[in-house]
Amino acid sequence: MKEQLLIKFAEVFGDARDAQVYFAPGRVNLIGEHTDYNGGHVFPCALTIGTYGVARKRQDRALRFYSMNFEELGVLSSSLEDLKPASQAAWTNYPKGVMWAFQEKGMKLPCGLDLLLFGNIPNGSGLSSSASVEVLTGFILKDLFGFSVSNQELALIGQFSENRFNGVNCGIMDQFAIAMGQKNAAIFLDTATLQYEYAPITLDHAKIVIACSNKKRGLGDSKYNERRSQCESALAALQKVVDIASLGELDEDAFEQHKAVIGDAILIKRAKHAVYENRRTLKAVEALKAGDITGFGQLMNGSHVSLRDDYEVTGPELDALVEAAWQVEGVIGSRMTGAGFGGCSVSIVENRAVDSFIAQVGEAYKQKIGYAADFYVVEIGDGPRKL
Repeated sequence: MKEQLLIKFAEVFGDARDAQVYFAPGRVNLIGEHTDYNGGHVFPCALTIGTYGVARKRQDRALRFYSMNFEELGVLSSSLEDLKPASQAAWTNYPKGVMWAFQEKGMKLPCGLDLLLFGNIPNGSGLSSSASVEVLTGFILKDLFGFSVSNQELALIGQFSENRFNGVNCGIMDQFAIAMGQKNAAIFLDTATLQYEYAPITLDHAKIVIACSNKKRGLGDSKYNERRSQCESALAALQKVVDIASLGELDEDAFEQHKAVIGDAILIKRAKHAVYENRRTLKAVEALKAGDITGFGQLMNGSHVSLRDDYEVTGPELDALVEAAWQVEGVIGSRMTGAGFGGCSVSIVENRAVDSFIAQVGEAYKQKIGYAADFYVVEIGDGPRKL
């Protein structure tokens, strides 16, 4: 892969002298969805698929970008003097946003870059291709220019750039999972405090299978920001009667006792998901620690039902994937993953059932939705690195 990328870099930018090659993973969240901006817990892991980058410092202030995933766009040019979001800048808004964020944090870039990217994460799939690009860019800037930033700080810079530069009000989970990934472990993260622990995922007799719905979605123009503001409204109402800073501080009993104060049936449903999903995530990690993979799978299923009925972010495509998965013998658990409204499902499937899972779910999905889903049997990998 490294040699192929350097050959392509030379083809696009003239030569590959002094070019360095990097990788940042994608991520999948096993449970804990739409809890990260509600002060709750999440349980993501980094994947062995992700984004590759080849970068080289320039002698001037120019920025030149090329993506092997969007070759029809050719080389997109900019400069360090022009770090502002623009629709015609397409995918380069993500690396430019991170460069802008570094400078906002006092880390001035001394010169421009030539940057080539190649991702083997499906675009718009909900496996965080954008956060992967953000963490990758931060890691490249850290390495090429010698900035003293930890991987955890790279995650926060990526989130800051997505919030402030790209206008998506995302939580910390995606960037954190990618920057802090560890092979064969998921990250149990308290998004309110950023305290985390690695929980080993030992799937001796099972695999993680991601099904991509192939329904494209963009976070900024989806209902993501709407759901976030609905939760903020519910929280503001609850804060009149309980002393909490986030919905993640409530358990189920406290929520049921005080929910009437919210006063709006839709807002009650949204807050219920945030509270109950957070408690499901705590229980899921306990189940995993106890070796109860069946219990973990049941909690995944419950998560999907809540995302479908209370948070209403699944849609017909994700429901078709998950409901078909539940019918396959050997499926331990299945749910949508990511922001929703398209994207992917994640399933834990016994080894013996993986082929029949792909065949059955694929057939059911195509019959119901009218086009095919794509399937990826994935492994849990490490965070960003230089190759």
